[in-house]
Amino acid sequence: MEITELSKTLREMGVVGAGGAGFPTYAKLTDKAEFILLNCAECEPLLRLHRQLLAQHAKEILDAFEETRKTVGAKEGIICIKRNYKSAIAAVTDFIQNYPDLKIHILDTVYPAGDEVMLIYEATGKVVRPGGIPIECGVAVFNVETMYNVYYALKNKPVTSKLITVVGEVNNPVTVRVPLGVTLKEVVALAGGEKIKDFIYYVGGPMMGNILSPSSPVVKTTNAIIVLPENHYLVNRKNSDIQIEIHRAASSCCQCQACTDLCPRFNLGHPIEPHKIMRAASSNNFSDTQAFINTFYCCGCGVCEMYACPQGLSPRKIIQLIKSGLRSAGIKPPKDAEAGPVNEYREYRKVPIERLMARLGVSEYKATAPLDNVLKTGYNKVTENLSQHIGIPAKPCVKQGDTVKAGDVIASPADGLSVAIHASIDGIVGEVTDKYIMIIAKDMRI
Repeated sequence: MEITELSKTLREMGVVGAGGAGFPTYAKLTDKAEFILLNCAECEPLLRLHRQLLAQHAKEILDAFEETRKTVGAKEGIICIKRNYKSAIAAVTDFIQNYPDLKIHILDTVYPAGDEVMLIYEATGKVVRPGGIPIECGVAVFNVETMYNVYYALKNKPVTSKLITVVGEVNNPVTVRVPLGVTLKEVVALAGGEKIKDFIYYVGGPMMGNILSPSSPVVKTTNAIIVLPENHYLVNRKNSDIQIEIHRAASSCCQCQACTDLCPRFNLGHPIEPHKIMRAASSNNFSDTQAFINTFYCCGCGVCEMYACPQGLSPRKIIQLIKSGLRSAGIKPPKDAEAGPVNEYREYRKVPIERLMARLGVSEYKATAPLDNVLKTGYNKVTENLSQHIGIPAKPCVKQGDTVKAGDVIASPADGLSVAIHASIDGIVGEVTDKYIMIIAKDMRI
């Protein structure tokens, strides 16, 4: 298959990174890739869907991964799996002999093993330059669910559903497949509902997730819903006031450098030093402008504030504020930044997952959350966002009152970086805006 043909298929089938920011997968296809990596690090604590999916559907995923490798002409495909994902490793091992150009790479059980830059170094020894992208060093990375979607896209089946792990204060933790556009509340109901009265939905993982309303719709990047008490440590940290955090940094930061010492990007030689940013920001000292420019190289993993800082300060929040301000002012990261040598102590500064969960207060929510990969049906309506990926939102190609079937194109790719959106249920188009398309099941039409 030619790259242009596969790119066209993935764009039309709506395949994007099924987690993280949702980068359109077709845009990663290039003949500059020397290696392609399959990411089964499942970076965030408590999430289970990638390891479960690989364990149950290794053949389909490896078929798609090998087809992608051949299409871009990469010399090797590397399947990266954490060593404690025994079932996933066993499943891949059963089939790997059928793919001579694929191999398994075992990862440590640490956070953030799934960060692309960290993953690339672990699997290939290559260091992505600060502010750079993986393909600059000849690598493309795809996660497990994305490659599962590629397998079905090659069979002309678009992305219309999402796997989601539901854990926390629920009666029956589970990983389920639901149509795009159902509400988070409806997904939690599949886990037996909430066990507590005063709760919030922490969506996307305890380290990098966000608090969302139960009425928010499922999108192509929704990986997990963690139901937490509204007074949980994670909730309080997420809701803290940034101005108060700056004042706390000014009064309490002792410049111990623990945030920098444990920063995964710093330990790979990137010029990101959170302790210097804390010092400059908290004292309103703008003489060291480089400290502020270096915020561009933060990956937002949260190790600095959620694990490293002994005083519970918020380097990540302050860094994000500075990055946002720089971008608003039209300032871009330097294109000539180079990585220094990899820190010789890096191996001893990795963050163990079990210890991290204890620090976050989520160890009690560690659960099997078994995979149910059968699509759940019977929903009255769905609300499908037009922007479920990085880039330009899709363009509606239906109007109110149109009849659609699951899999029909309801929004076509826009010019530029964009993918199509497809109906996730059969029904009638109830509403079309510049933000979303609502589909109402036929028997619910008013």
